[in-house]
Amino acid sequence: MQKINKLLVANRGEISLRIMRTAKEMGIKTVAVYSEADLNSPHVQFADEAVCLGPPPSNQSYLLADKIIDACKQLKVDAIHPGYGFLSENAGFAKMVKNEGIIFVGPSPESIEVMGSKLAAKSAVSKYGIPMVPGTDEAITDIRAAKIKAKEIGYPILIKASAGGGGKGMRIVENEEEFETQMQRAISEAQSAFGDGAVFIEKYITSPRHIEIQILGDTQGNTVYLFERECSIQRRHQKVIEEAPSSVVNPAMRKAMGEAAVKVAKACNYFGAGTVEFIVDEELQFYFLEMNTRLQVEHPVTEMITGIDLVKEQILIAEGKQLSFSQEELKIKGHSLEVRVYAEDPKNNFLPDIGKLITYVRPSGPGIRVDDGFEEGMDIPIYYDPMIAKLIVHDENREKAIQKMIKAIADYQITGIETTLAFCSFVLQHEAFVSGDFDTKFVEKYFSPEKLEVKWDNGELELLAALAVDILEKKKHRLKRVSGQNGISNPRTNWKNRLI
Repeated sequence: MQKINKLLVANRGEISLRIMRTAKEMGIKTVAVYSEADLNSPHVQFADEAVCLGPPPSNQSYLLADKIIDACKQLKVDAIHPGYGFLSENAGFAKMVKNEGIIFVGPSPESIEVMGSKLAAKSAVSKYGIPMVPGTDEAITDIRAAKIKAKEIGYPILIKASAGGGGKGMRIVENEEEFETQMQRAISEAQSAFGDGAVFIEKYITSPRHIEIQILGDTQGNTVYLFERECSIQRRHQKVIEEAPSSVVNPAMRKAMGEAAVKVAKACNYFGAGTVEFIVDEELQFYFLEMNTRLQVEHPVTEMITGIDLVKEQILIAEGKQLSFSQEELKIKGHSLEVRVYAEDPKNNFLPDIGKLITYVRPSGPGIRVDDGFEEGMDIPIYYDPMIAKLIVHDENREKAIQKMIKAIADYQITGIETTLAFCSFVLQHEAFVSGDFDTKFVEKYFSPEKLEVKWDNGELELLAALAVDILEKKKHRLKRVSGQNGISNPRTNWKNRLI
């Protein structure tokens, strides 16, 4: 066992700040890294020490593995936590860290490598009897043979990049006629995004739900699952709203999925925090999708329903400690929701928006948590993911959690940029979401930009009209009184001064 006294967080923004808060609670000194664009970011101010990595682009800063390791040596850092994104699932980086005698707060390089390739992951878990989506076991090299296989599986099929994620290198093929065109596009996109053009095909599940299981494993071979997260509300194959537990998972299904996730972890000798993702069909049959070998963006909802600090557990596992709880001791307490607050315009196809946070006031109260990395007056950089914050709520049941989230969104004040808050509020109040009868195609089925336009009924319009008349009458009266008292010939100036 090796005690961690100083931890470098190889990341930025909200996740960097969130990790450092737990580290400080554990008495661990923290080191931040930052790009020139993030000089004044809260995570830099919060850390005990900070190192500038370089210019804003991530390939000149946050992706510079050598520079991060040099900083560790200079500052006598014991361990690196990679957060998520950037170098978090880079097996080569994990290996470099290990070779330098620095603790990597995450799984082994070997586990990252196996699960980093969807094909290698499928091969590893296939020996454990885990349900798999029908498809190819190897990268496609022969288009003609792949066409035959697609016909066997039955259209529609999905072409996926082996090294992919975030919807890149992914194409839905509805029929044989468009197979070759879509195949070429998927290969080209995968090569461009990941430097690896390997793709494979799977049966496309037409009404899928995306449900994932959080696992924790120590270096002594103990592995537990911390229940599921429902992640089906997505745009561009990326999650926007998550919740725990799922409204459609019953105790028997939860146990089956949890035990399958533990088997996936065993298949690659996994330790640390990880997430096993499943796709669930209309019949609630689940199939292994992939494993994320890092902390997930949506990890707070699991923390809220279990009372377990996942970052703390990651650090303890990295120090070589055994899990302090068993599967039987883990219980679900209430319900939690998370919305990702993106600097995006839902009325314009969710395109990223940049600008200054002119107003930035967080909601607060019992059962409300905000994980963010910005303050009022800061600019949203164009170089990174446009997520501003994660808004998380917890209550005793799903209905109360939804209502609490709607209120928290209403209390979240952000001006200067467009955000996804209004979209999230729309989802939470939609009948499909409230009933739990939804899948990953929610946006496609139910959302259009005009749904976010404010609509007033006749009663509300009459009330607004009456209010406007009342304000005008009061304004006239005030102006007459001021003009009569002071003999001022410019009532506009006085009216403006009084309102200010």
